[in-house]
Order: sequence, then C-alpha cells, then structure tokens
Amino acid sequence: MNVKKRIVALDFGLKRTGLAITDENNIIASGLKTVVSNQLIIELKKLVDTKNVGVIVLGEPKRLNNEPTHITENVHLLFCVLKKEFPMLEVVLYDERFTSKMASQAISMSGLSKNKKQDKSLIDEVSATILLQSYMSSIQNF
Repeated sequence: MNVKKRIVALDFGLKRTGLAITDENNIIASGLKTVVSNQLIIELKKLVDTKNVGVIVLGEPKRLNNEPTHITENVHLLFCVLKKEFPMLEVVLYDERFTSKMASQAISMSGLSKNKKQDKSLIDEVSATILLQSYMSSIQNF
C-alpha cells in the first residue's frame, strides 16, 4: 500500500505559531497545537520524525492589496530556515489572507466560553487548520 506523506501547515507569529496536520490520507486538516515560536524548529523535528510529514505549508501574510505586512519578512526568513533544516521536505509559501479573521469568526460561533474564544493560541491553531484546508483544496485540481 502506498502511504501518503502528511502535510503540516504553520500560521507563524512572532510569539506563537499555530500548527495543523492532515490525516494519513491527506483528506482532513486538523488543528494540532500552538507552540512558542522560538521552539518551532524543535517541535517540527519531532513531528517530521513521528508523523511521516512530506510537506510544510507556511502561511504567507499579505495585505488585501498584495503588499507585505509587518511580519512578511520574518516569514520569508523562516521559509529559508525551513528549507535548510528540512531539505528532504517540500516547503511551500501559501497566501494566508483572511485565515485569522475566519478563525476568529468560526470560534465566535462555536459556543465556547468567552475566555476560550479570546484564547489567541486557539485562534492560531484554527488559522493553521483553515490555511491547511485551503492549501489542500488548491492542490486537488492539479
């Protein structure tokens, strides 16, 4: 049986990074966790070692007019680090516009408590999940 490599998505922030991962068949995107950004590479190495990861999708922040945001340069630096640290993986930059807003809306409609709705780490994880689902939809027609 041909086992597919999983896809991991990252919603990078200077403080926290949300992670999401696909199931073994690359059908469902699920939130995994939120990590402190300065621990991201360590966490990714653990994931790559244990979860059969083949692709890392890194959310690329852009403004509506396609201009870079205050964090875009940091994301591009991380992209270079990821390619160097994980040469055996495909590393993809993918437009993440609207993911945080969509995550906030989804959480606000979820029925969670007010404290949980304001949990920024939950927003990061849900944003990564939305990013991953969007990426998966975009590659289904290749």
